[in-house]
Amino acid sequence: MDRTTLSSVDSATSVNGAAQQSRSGSPFSTVRTTGSSGDRGDRTASRATYGALTSASGRRWVLRGGVAAAVGALGGLLAQDWRTGATLAAAVLIAFIVYSSRRHSEVPRWRRPSAAQRRTEAQLRVMRRLGYRVLHARGIPGGNGQIDHFIVGRRGAFAIDSESWDKRLPVRNKLEKLYHGKFSKNERIDEALEEARSAEQLISEQVGREINVRPSLAVYGPTLPWDSHNLRGVDVISGTKVRKWLRSGNARLSDDEIAEIAEAARRVLPARY
Repeated sequence: MDRTTLSSVDSATSVNGAAQQSRSGSPFSTVRTTGSSGDRGDRTASRATYGALTSASGRRWVLRGGVAAAVGALGGLLAQDWRTGATLAAAVLIAFIVYSSRRHSEVPRWRRPSAAQRRTEAQLRVMRRLGYRVLHARGIPGGNGQIDHFIVGRRGAFAIDSESWDKRLPVRNKLEKLYHGKFSKNERIDEALEEARSAEQLISEQVGREINVRPSLAVYGPTLPWDSHNLRGVDVISGTKVRKWLRSGNARLSDDEIAEIAEAARRVLPARY
């Protein structure tokens, strides 16, 4: 939901509340009436926003269908074979579907994650089919930290923060310190470690036994001199190697343990959306 929609809801609620108060002299009836108007305003705004998103998506697919049909017609005319045209149209439509699926995110459109987070999320969909449990954008109580992706599977529990860095600058490890070009990334590593340790403590208290959470930074953009390298307690991994890294854990969790840890994480790590 954008700022314009939120402002509209606030203004509409305020106007309705003022109007109801002017018609009733009782403060109690004013409170009840204002709440009802606010609820109706929220529901109306929600329907309007959903309708706008749906209509925009529909128009987008109509346009894509038109492009596919045009390409198919042109290809059929040039090849003088309608089957060739139909094949081209289908190929273009499939390409649009693949492109849209890669951009799709579980995070609502009005809180769209970064491109790096979406790329990691796309890889984690595959891991879900292998029995992994995945939570996105989980906050740390009492702080501003956020774990972009919390994953639990047979190889253990993992916390991933996704980063998009300038691909033109090299990444290097110098005396156990991470640099991207001339810029130090140690603060980012320390944040990822602190978030994972906080999650580890909260989940351990919830399940009643010690749970290890393995932290990492998934870096997109520059080419790393390694697939995975541990620095200051955090694995710095190439963003395209997330699935490979998840299989490198040493733990051996049962299905019941996976479900228990995932449920505990869902309870103690509040969702950011």
